[in-house]
Amino acid sequence: MTRRFGFRQLVAPAALVAAMLVTSTPSPAGEPRAVIELFTSQGCSSCPKADAVLGDLSNDPSIVALSLNVDYWDYIGWKDTLALHGHAVRQKAYSRARGDREVYTPQAVINGVIHVLGSDKSAIEHAIATTRDRNHPLTVPVTLAIADGKATVKVAASGEAAHGEVWLCPVTGKISVPIERGENNGRSLTYYNVVRGWTKLGDYSGKAETFTVPVPNVDGADVDRLAVVVQNGVASKPGLMIGAALASIR
Repeated sequence: MTRRFGFRQLVAPAALVAAMLVTSTPSPAGEPRAVIELFTSQGCSSCPKADAVLGDLSNDPSIVALSLNVDYWDYIGWKDTLALHGHAVRQKAYSRARGDREVYTPQAVINGVIHVLGSDKSAIEHAIATTRDRNHPLTVPVTLAIADGKATVKVAASGEAAHGEVWLCPVTGKISVPIERGENNGRSLTYYNVVRGWTKLGDYSGKAETFTVPVPNVDGADVDRLAVVVQNGVASKPGLMIGAALASIR
């Protein structure tokens, strides 16, 4: 079953559907139409279906689909091997920004502003269309080039005032994990586009920006791609996704 976690139970570290059908505005060629963040857990019996849905969506080149494994179900019998505590903090920050106190798995956050059940693909597609119609996300072109061990991120100027942040994430494209205890005991689960860390490249105010940094090295992680998100707001109160890119390292 879908697992919900009390809003007040998450502790932040020091750092770090509508019923009407909506017609989506098509995205320009080469630009993404959605960023999907799936908050999932190896200790959640209802999550494997959502993980499979995200895997399917990750095949769509117009979608930046990311798995954000959380750690708050570790106590029920299995420690999630892909979880970052910062993902639980980010999920709580989203609920605080929306004002709805909704923190659960599997939860998909679409373009930073709408959440739906992560195993419901039709709800995800509807949320994509809704955000594009109402919120106009991902209007800022972002390019990500990787060469000689460095990542160069170029964020174009925006025609409107923006107050956001630029983040770089090392990503594991696909990984299977045998689960030995807990609700998914005995299963081998596959995860797609797993986020292994977050590096803030800088702030974004609407002016064109270029960042060049070493490709992040994550100990023990098979990182084979990088994701960039440009998002309104700040980490403690994230808002609309205004730009994104995903590129392979290899």
